[in-house]
Amino acid sequence: MKNYILLFLVAIMVSCSTQSTNPLLTQWETPFEVPPFAQIQEKHYVPAFKQAMKKHSTEIQTIVSTKDEATFDNTIAALDYSGRLLNRVESVFYNLNSANTNKEMQAIAKQISPLRTKHYDDINLNPQLFERVKSVWEQRENLELTAEQEKLLDDTYKSFVRNGANLPEEKKKELRVINEELSLLSLKFAENVLAETNDFKLVIDDSSDLVGLPQWLIDQAADAAKENEMPDTWVFTLHKPSWIPFLQYSSKRHLREKLYTAWIHIGDNDNEHDNKKIISKIVTLRLQRANLLGFASHADYVLDQNMAKKPENVYSFLQQVWTPALNRAKAEAYDMQKKIDAEGGDFRLASWDWWYYAEKIRQDRYALSDDVLKPYFELENVKNGMFEVAQKLYGLSFVELADMPIYHKDVTVYEVKDKDGSHLAILYMDFHPRPSKRSGAWMTDFRSQYKKDGENVAPIISIVMNFSKPTADLPSLLTLDEVLTSFHEFGHALHGMLSDCTYPGQAGTNVRRDFVELPSQIMENWAQHPDVIESYAKHVETGAPIPDELVEKIEQSSKFNQGFATVEYIAASILDMDYHTRTDTTLVVDVDEFEKTSMRKIGLIPEIIPRYRSGYFQHIFSGGYSAGYYSYLWAEVLDADAFEAFMQAGLFDQKTATAFRENILERGGTEDPMVLYVRFRGREPEITPLLKKRGLL
Repeated sequence: MKNYILLFLVAIMVSCSTQSTNPLLTQWETPFEVPPFAQIQEKHYVPAFKQAMKKHSTEIQTIVSTKDEATFDNTIAALDYSGRLLNRVESVFYNLNSANTNKEMQAIAKQISPLRTKHYDDINLNPQLFERVKSVWEQRENLELTAEQEKLLDDTYKSFVRNGANLPEEKKKELRVINEELSLLSLKFAENVLAETNDFKLVIDDSSDLVGLPQWLIDQAADAAKENEMPDTWVFTLHKPSWIPFLQYSSKRHLREKLYTAWIHIGDNDNEHDNKKIISKIVTLRLQRANLLGFASHADYVLDQNMAKKPENVYSFLQQVWTPALNRAKAEAYDMQKKIDAEGGDFRLASWDWWYYAEKIRQDRYALSDDVLKPYFELENVKNGMFEVAQKLYGLSFVELADMPIYHKDVTVYEVKDKDGSHLAILYMDFHPRPSKRSGAWMTDFRSQYKKDGENVAPIISIVMNFSKPTADLPSLLTLDEVLTSFHEFGHALHGMLSDCTYPGQAGTNVRRDFVELPSQIMENWAQHPDVIESYAKHVETGAPIPDELVEKIEQSSKFNQGFATVEYIAASILDMDYHTRTDTTLVVDVDEFEKTSMRKIGLIPEIIPRYRSGYFQHIFSGGYSAGYYSYLWAEVLDADAFEAFMQAGLFDQKTATAFRENILERGGTEDPMVLYVRFRGREPEITPLLKKRGLL
């Protein structure tokens, strides 16, 4: 009887142990060791974070407590390889909190944020650890290191200094408080943007208010109404696949104004989701942190590590493009006002009119509209077109994998193989909007590439979009802008997948902020090249290839409306810089007035607003682009110049492609970005190709 009782108790213990097993902390017995999404529940995250942070702390203590003299291997490399378990937990949680969140996930993020901030501050402000790092750094000229190791050593030392390692203890405590508050404020900012995006709905119950809208958009709005349980109506939202085409096509000016006004006031409605006070606190805290670390402004702090180096270099660069772009935008506004007047419109062009009249003029000049193009840009074909470009350039192949662990039914998974057939990476693709996903498009990873103990750890990459869902009658069809976005994020993915670095801290997209957009933006050039478009643009109903005359019109219209596109972008870049070059540590009392003053200073015309107004400028207030939004244009100088090399040698010239892969895509952050670029191009980049590309010359 006792034996039976004992066996029963053992069975209970085993059962409890099995039930309590945390999938985030165990070895993943999944194909290619991808995250076992179906097994992971919200309850697992907090214990996993705590356990992974504890393990990371133990690894750090091992580095610190060794009695051996500090060396590159036992200190710098060991530090970079540490925290792999924590990195795994973070990757799963934060990727899902962006792509498939809920209230519980958001609450966990708030709970974990101060713990993570303290954990990393404990490492960055650990005096014994810094002494070992400093000891190796001071011996750097006598060490026989590779270029990759020299860069990692230099970056590691400077990272400690930039994170407060040289501060006195009292200042370190102050820095910790600032870091913790900033982490929570950034989370709250993003939550507010998501809430406001999801809360607003333009509900139309009279079919006469649909005048001008293409049928595919009407069907999409009807599907949205069904999802929201609003029968016999049409629902338009603040997700881009909804509001942008509505502004382009709706003949109802008052409705365009209503939807547009809702968009530009996200985070600026003086309600529970208002972001103005958060912005004021973030900007002030960042300045206080910069001052603590010896910098005049947050922009000085950020740019010290970027290619641009100093704020004045960014302003000077932006001004070079601003003047011709503003002149072009004024000419575009003049043409639109003429169109309004010719149609008998008794009003001045406003910002909510721009998309509508730009579309009219585009159709007048080129007989080209999204309504004409979308049937040729079926998502599946565009995806195959991207894969074909990667195959022609780098020999890659993409094999869709069935029955893989996924975090949402919309997600598809591919194995990526190199030109020799060997495994290169896993690629997750998540294309459609949903209330649980933040807006925009981005690339991320569930595991970055690195090498350890003679083994190459292959990356697990993900790209996330917000493209129109399929309807009952049609598959997902993209606009030309969405096609470019798709190729853009795929370029980031190639940067992550083709990484060939030893140390995780340098691998993939771990590069300077104003260099990271080169691999993504250069891919947009292939997306709209006539030879490439003809390979993937097939009519959704007939399968017929896109007609030559449409391809020619796309090329002819590529510079259309570029005054507007460039001005709205630079305006946002300058707004970012103005916030972060402040040296006055008092709060920005009136965020709206600060924004208006910033725009008046550069002469922004009233018909255009910054691409992102302050209240929803996630790139700089909840992303990694503070004092760095200029990077997209900076990188466009690089990508226009780099693509010119392909145009001179051949669109898929293998020598040029190999040079780009080996010197840019594979190298990550192993050397200075300009050194890598010059090695590829043979010289530093020139701005002329960018100005020509945008039609500003």
